[in-house]
Amino acid sequence: MRKLIEDVIDDIGKTSSLDGVCGKTAGLVSRATSGDLVKNALSGTWFGHPLHPALSDLPIGAWVMASAVDVTMGRSGAGAARRLVALGLLSAVPTAWSGWSDWADTYGPTQRVGYVHAVGNATGAALQAASWVARARGRRGAGMALSGLGLGITACAAYLGGHLSFVKGVGVNHTAFEEPATEWTDVESLSVLGENELRRVTVKGVPVVLVRHDGEVYALSATCTHAGGPLDEGKVLPNGCVQCPWHGSEFRLSDGEAVRGPASVNEPRWDVKIDSGRVLVRAAAS
Repeated sequence: MRKLIEDVIDDIGKTSSLDGVCGKTAGLVSRATSGDLVKNALSGTWFGHPLHPALSDLPIGAWVMASAVDVTMGRSGAGAARRLVALGLLSAVPTAWSGWSDWADTYGPTQRVGYVHAVGNATGAALQAASWVARARGRRGAGMALSGLGLGITACAAYLGGHLSFVKGVGVNHTAFEEPATEWTDVESLSVLGENELRRVTVKGVPVVLVRHDGEVYALSATCTHAGGPLDEGKVLPNGCVQCPWHGSEFRLSDGEAVRGPASVNEPRWDVKIDSGRVLVRAAAS
């Protein structure tokens, strides 16, 4: 069974015929979420980790409880079940928007699987909406059947979402398994660091980006926490941040704080000191 599921997901990822609709949809979503406030809100930059997984518990939980009330309380729970269906529909709106925002920054097979994940969730929500209408009209049996079918489709879509997060690493902190050096390490000559020029060095296997900005030298891990982009190929902004070249995430040089999504996790910061014209770094205490 597991092998069959993996093969189906693999086939979805290889379905290049989805690229047309994926590209157009991603473009529309990117334009709609391009503002800093919108992107930060939907990405979870203010939250400390991606917002979509946390929000997704709300509609799924509400719809599971609606079906549980249907089964355990019978007609006496009809009103409560209908309200739970409605709660799930309301919470599905911000959940979908945060998911679309995350999805628009993916590519290739991951984007194709994500698109099917989204379509599955939309289908499940549509069935729940039909269930609410049926229940409001007194057709409890039809409402229960529609809720059950919708919940089943949502469960399949949720499996795809889990695959994207835990197999493909979408939304996972890409610096989580780095083992930064805790001792001062000589990495570069100060003389080669030009103002606002990004320079990549490696400290015991960990890529680090150095930059001199306004006369100060800063060091951050060079792998973007959002999707693994190379920060050393990005650019330094006037606001004292480095911008990732892949998706535009911005991290403050002084402390690594994520100030613009889609990144929601801060960039690891490194301590810097200058000794006899040499730049030394070590991992900053967390």
